[in-house]
Amino acid sequence: MRSEGKMSVSVDIVEECGADVSTGLRGIECIEHYVKILDGSPGVYRMHGEKGEVLYVGKARNLRARVRSYASRTGHSTRIARMVAATTSMMFLTTRTETEALLLEQNLIKQLKPRFNVLLRDDKSFPNILVSRTSSFPRIKKHRGAKKEEGNYFGPFASAGAVNRTLNQLQKIFLLRNCSESTFQNRTRPCLLYQIKRCSAPCVGYIGETAYAELVDDAERFLSGKTADIQKQLAREMEAASKNLEFERAAALRDRIQALTQIQAVQGINPKTVDEADIVGLQLSGDEACVQVFFIRSNQNWGNHAYFPKTGAGAEEHEVLEGFLGQFYMRNVPPKQIVLSHGIDDADLMQEMLSDRLGRKVRLVVPRRGEKAVLVENAVRNAKESLARRQSESAVQKKLLAGLAELLGLEGPPERIEVFDNSHIQGSSAVGAMIVVGEDGFMKSSYRKFNFDRDDMQPGDDFAMMKEMLSRRFTRLIKEDPDRDSADWPNLVVIDGGAGQLSAGLAVIGELGISAMPIVAVSKGPDRNAGREVFHLGGGRKIELRQNDPLLYFVQRIRDEAHRFAIGSHRTRRKKRIEDSPLSGIPGVGSARKRALLAHFGSAKAVSRAGLEDLKVVPGISASLAEAIYGHFHVQG
Repeated sequence: MRSEGKMSVSVDIVEECGADVSTGLRGIECIEHYVKILDGSPGVYRMHGEKGEVLYVGKARNLRARVRSYASRTGHSTRIARMVAATTSMMFLTTRTETEALLLEQNLIKQLKPRFNVLLRDDKSFPNILVSRTSSFPRIKKHRGAKKEEGNYFGPFASAGAVNRTLNQLQKIFLLRNCSESTFQNRTRPCLLYQIKRCSAPCVGYIGETAYAELVDDAERFLSGKTADIQKQLAREMEAASKNLEFERAAALRDRIQALTQIQAVQGINPKTVDEADIVGLQLSGDEACVQVFFIRSNQNWGNHAYFPKTGAGAEEHEVLEGFLGQFYMRNVPPKQIVLSHGIDDADLMQEMLSDRLGRKVRLVVPRRGEKAVLVENAVRNAKESLARRQSESAVQKKLLAGLAELLGLEGPPERIEVFDNSHIQGSSAVGAMIVVGEDGFMKSSYRKFNFDRDDMQPGDDFAMMKEMLSRRFTRLIKEDPDRDSADWPNLVVIDGGAGQLSAGLAVIGELGISAMPIVAVSKGPDRNAGREVFHLGGGRKIELRQNDPLLYFVQRIRDEAHRFAIGSHRTRRKKRIEDSPLSGIPGVGSARKRALLAHFGSAKAVSRAGLEDLKVVPGISASLAEAIYGHFHVQG
């Protein structure tokens, strides 16, 4: 696929927000005032409330006509009527074309998150499979993010799990390497993957460049949907090997055919007439929505993903889908065809914007019959089931939040809980972690991690790390939203730890002058066994729940999630520290020898100061390699 296209946007400010605050105009009267000064240019309009907050962002082919439609005193839905009634001022940005207006609208929605707009809450990118071409023996691996590395990309896949399963089977079938370049260049004997028949061991010359290139071509043909040809070819090779009494090779080919059959079965529904498309199904239930997206590439189903956008207090199907498509494809490259369960307004405009991004024509289709209609029906059914499950889980979550509020004496159920934890090994690679929990469960897009690099901080001082983490978090909140108007402020802070960590948290809140911020610390109790957790509150108060209390299970779950995120962040930082150490530039020193050197000497600095004889006694370090390491740090003038 081509890289994302970029469109320039020319904008002119016609009226600044808040211009009518002094006149006291509100609702329809306020809107009628703006109709008088607008022309028929395309552009974007913003509705503001009495505090200056953005209520809604919309696009228009004709600004005057679009804004005038809001001035009608009848025919509005409940949602639109509420929005109009709350409007006290408006702002307008004119653009040269309607497509620019649509693009600008999506940028502003993502930036401002207006209350009455449809908002896509999960905007993560999707993983791809990359066949890297940076080496004469290409590597196959998972890739997420910008497509800067040279090679061929296949995707998107719905999840990292879908990519991992596919890569696992591809290794069985095509025996391609997945090791890093440094590992590949420094190996002297085959790794475990060769022993379990997942790699052809090009690192040690067990396969030639030409034969390996054929395996790469077969893998790319498979990912392009040409599975039948590959299966027939493997079957012919197995039969020939059997006739030539090469039974070991025939058995290996048989295993590859079985793996190929398995991966085709795992992919589920593989359409015959749709080679490349996103299937988008929508289900609405009251003010809640679910959008299911199935990714079809090379006539293969590469998985699906459920989204639960905010509907702006009750948008209709066409509004939800239009808002979803605009925001979803601002981050993800569209396929050549998007198959929808419902039509949208201005479909031609959306097609034009998406076509500009892809660099070729993109079609929006709402099928009524045939295979595409069956695919859409399947997507809608999955959306309906996902929404029902989410609503059930949300009801349980709300009940637990209400119970937690009653237990801790809060004014009401917390809408946003922030949980803080840290992880380190004897003070090294220390990382703090913050996770967020709300009515819809874990809000992973709001997770944050904090690296501790201050020289004046004692290594391993958990209290100081907690204080540092909370100070940085709330200092930023005060700077970005001093009036606490946004939903980014927590209603409850949970700290993993005991009275000491709670004291650190209360000290930070007091120093920053933050009022009415409930904080509770959760420790595992005297025997540190799950089920004996103790809640520490201000004033030295403690609460201990019975072991089978659902609230206890809820707190354990969010604490364990904080542990998981903190430990994962710590491991990532520790691994990066090892990989980025001064030892990385020494030829012949891979990850295993780095670990051996660090384990023996304690740090990279100690390795740099070690004598030649000391280096030679490290397990895995030969005399010649010891000389290379010593020479690396002791360059002779």
